[in-house]
Amino acid sequence: MSTDRRRFLAGSAVSAGIATLPFSSAAATGAMQPAGHFGPLEGQALLSRNENPYGPAPSAIRAISDSARMGCYYADRGLDRLRAMIAERHRVPREQVVVGSGSTEILCAIALAWGRGEEDRGAILCPDLFWDTTVQYGERQGVQAIRVPLASDMSVDLAALEAGLSEKVALIQICNPNNPTGMLIPAADLRAFAARVTPRATLLVDEAYNELTDTPDDDSVIDLVRAGADVIVCRTFSKIYGMAGLRVGYAITSEANAQRIESHLMSFGGNLGGIAAAIASYDDFAFLEQSRAMVLEGRAMIMDAVKEAGLTALPSQTNFVYVKVPDADAVQSAMRERGISIRGAYGPWTQYSRVSTGMLADVERYAKALPEVIDTLYG
Repeated sequence: MSTDRRRFLAGSAVSAGIATLPFSSAAATGAMQPAGHFGPLEGQALLSRNENPYGPAPSAIRAISDSARMGCYYADRGLDRLRAMIAERHRVPREQVVVGSGSTEILCAIALAWGRGEEDRGAILCPDLFWDTTVQYGERQGVQAIRVPLASDMSVDLAALEAGLSEKVALIQICNPNNPTGMLIPAADLRAFAARVTPRATLLVDEAYNELTDTPDDDSVIDLVRAGADVIVCRTFSKIYGMAGLRVGYAITSEANAQRIESHLMSFGGNLGGIAAAIASYDDFAFLEQSRAMVLEGRAMIMDAVKEAGLTALPSQTNFVYVKVPDADAVQSAMRERGISIRGAYGPWTQYSRVSTGMLADVERYAKALPEVIDTLYG
């Protein structure tokens, strides 16, 4: 047997072993290390990007491997299958489901479709602190964004958003739970808000972190879509499914809205590996329960560390915590010196530091370092 063939077979055996490792023996122990150009740097605790390092699920990894030889084909048939699965779970026709290259592509498409829809009615109304990357994309294309301050407790101010609604607003966009605050809008408040505003504008709710909330079904507004309200709900496989780099997301809305969104998508047919992974793991409830448990354990560890350091944090329903500190950039820099990556200040919110859950060993490093950092900087 040639040397090249022996190496190939050895590599295949290793890959197959990784794909079939049980959750507890690989991801949960931190044994599955990043390779090549992906993932954290060597020795780095990566807690700055809201990634879920416990995914993809073993079922998704096997699907990626099994489908790799089909990479010469477009993914449209698999895309149709995934749309059907999503539609079935949420009890809507498949024509009301849009799948994109991550929810980011869909959100960017919405920003253009609604923001440039009509000459005198194309503004996007939104909070002044949320994950607004896709709104900024729209602004670079000439879309107007009207930003409303958060409430005094850092929650999304629904009353202020409603007061800011005018004839020129085509879309109201929020993230629930919100990013970077991690706070959840109470379901009853959001539904009442939707009933008041949707006769005048489309309501877009980015539910990227929904599966990590205490009551995901109750906290979602997909039921409003089924009831015929002018609502768009966006979801992603990047968070609880641990597939950030595989780029699969979706929207659920009316058929007319779905067609409008699809007319502004930039990708064609989807990423075959990502679609295969999404199909395989969408109903992998055992993995989802384990993934959620690890995220919640990491979140609790961060909250305990915050208390130990004499600090406070906003209540979180996500895989990150918004910690109140004297200077977020200074804390970020001090953590970086210890090989721990967290977020610095978001614009003028200089006293809040966002920390993501990650591998529990990395969260433990942050938890141990936080009191030391605070004491060194401000003791």
